[in-house]
Amino acid sequence: MNMKPILPHRLQGRLQVDTESGAFLGDTRIRLLEAIAVHGSISRAAEAVPLSYKAAWDAVDAMNNLSDQPLVVRSAGGRHGGGTALTGYGTRLVAFYRALETEYQNLLDRLAPTVADAPAGGPEHFQRIIRRLAMRASARNQFSGKVNALREGDVDFEVCVRLDEQTELAAVITRESAETLDLRIGAEVTALVKASSILLHTDPDLKLSARNQLWGSVARVLDGAVNAEVVLTISGGKMVSAAVTHESLKRLNLAEGARACAVFQASSIILCQYA
Repeated sequence: MNMKPILPHRLQGRLQVDTESGAFLGDTRIRLLEAIAVHGSISRAAEAVPLSYKAAWDAVDAMNNLSDQPLVVRSAGGRHGGGTALTGYGTRLVAFYRALETEYQNLLDRLAPTVADAPAGGPEHFQRIIRRLAMRASARNQFSGKVNALREGDVDFEVCVRLDEQTELAAVITRESAETLDLRIGAEVTALVKASSILLHTDPDLKLSARNQLWGSVARVLDGAVNAEVVLTISGGKMVSAAVTHESLKRLNLAEGARACAVFQASSIILCQYA
């Protein structure tokens, strides 16, 4: 009698939810959102996951930036900037994820018995598929939007990306990159910007040549050993993070609630598009 080997462990996978502009929800981030809903505090939610306080805020910023609507809002006051709460949209998205996760696990449970009949290398094939589902982007500043203008030059392309009704970014990429991405008007793209590529100023009368100038208010300041990270809230509830020196932090008086402008060159933007 041919006996099929018994699987010693249950197959379990981590669900990754993607937008047209990339991955933005996974198990850790969903648990963070659930903890925010329970505790009403980003610091207590970070401890519950667990995550560092900075990593928790980085995750919230990334989710808010890549989402059509903010998932998390915060109120002023308190040592760490007051309370935090899920929006109605955030609550619905968490519920959707959990429902989808249940169906995903049901599928894996149905798939598990077929592993014994798979040809050599079959289980590794299934593992590769599951790992692909768990991939996520790690860029610091991520902005999702649609291409609304393309200006072709001899060498470069200027690409305008509309984030919302108030905000547009301008990026300059090579002709080869534009052709590789097959950019078109209306295409969904993600704009990536390093925190170190962003300069901050507080003078509304200052004239600069940089195409991208995003005004907002300082949401928080995270002090480091060498530099500080300043996070601005701009239009639509999106967040911009900039790395500044301690000297600049003091000179510009960048405290929570202060008005400031994030400035970066069009050439500092990296565009990506997901198939």
